[in-house]
Amino acid sequence: MTAIDSLPPLREVIASHGLSARKSLGQNFLLDLNLTAKIARQAGDLSECDVLEIGPGPGGLTRGLLSEGARRVVAVEKDSRCLPALEEIAAAYPGRLEILQGDALEIDPLQHLTPPIRVAANLPYNVGTELLVRWLTPKDWPPYWQSLTLMFQREVAERIVAAPGSKAYGRLAILSQWRSEARIVLSLPPGAFTPPPKVSSAVIHVTALPEPRFPADPQVLSRVVAAAFNQRRKMLRAALKGVAPDIEDRLMAAGIKPTDRAETVSLEAFCALARAVAAG
Repeated sequence: MTAIDSLPPLREVIASHGLSARKSLGQNFLLDLNLTAKIARQAGDLSECDVLEIGPGPGGLTRGLLSEGARRVVAVEKDSRCLPALEEIAAAYPGRLEILQGDALEIDPLQHLTPPIRVAANLPYNVGTELLVRWLTPKDWPPYWQSLTLMFQREVAERIVAAPGSKAYGRLAILSQWRSEARIVLSLPPGAFTPPPKVSSAVIHVTALPEPRFPADPQVLSRVVAAAFNQRRKMLRAALKGVAPDIEDRLMAAGIKPTDRAETVSLEAFCALARAVAAG
């Protein structure tokens, strides 16, 4: 009998510990262990890696990560009600699961992790995008993580992988694709979750690149892209007038028409614009 077989079904765990999902915490639990194992496999070979998991809840994905061979899992959980259920998993996998109680936006888990590190999580809906942006914009690159395997609402996942010219294309696509490779690897219907959310979900897999696809100062690029997409319906000469007084000249220097709109501009062109702005 394997460790995962010795653990009670997740529905029993939820019932015995009174773990009804809380909307205020963005909780939607995945209870199908075949599905959580499938998500864990999308993270790749974990046998030589420590895995950071955010918002494990009753531990469906946690079980998947451990049963698929993760060297260690460090799970950050805000909801104290879930800790006894996670402790049961830790007991079944001695020395391989560390549980940190607290807010993932406030905890620095790095002191608990040993490289190589991967991140895998069914992210709480209310903090998912902010965590992704933090992982994509560290002070130093390459980041501490090799890859991110993350569950999002389908709409957010599509924004991450969007191409220029589409309505989903925006700041999140630029941040995700500038220094990493992002793709949707799995789609899940609302019925896969308890309680079922009102929207479909998708798993994305993001692999860190050794260096950016195109040279640009991260802070300048972030500022230019934020300004451009904050007023995405405006022509860039208007949307970016606060970035530089001679923004039309900078746009043309980057090969961008001042009358273009943000959603038509490629990642490469945005990086060229960031260089033109930084040149002063």
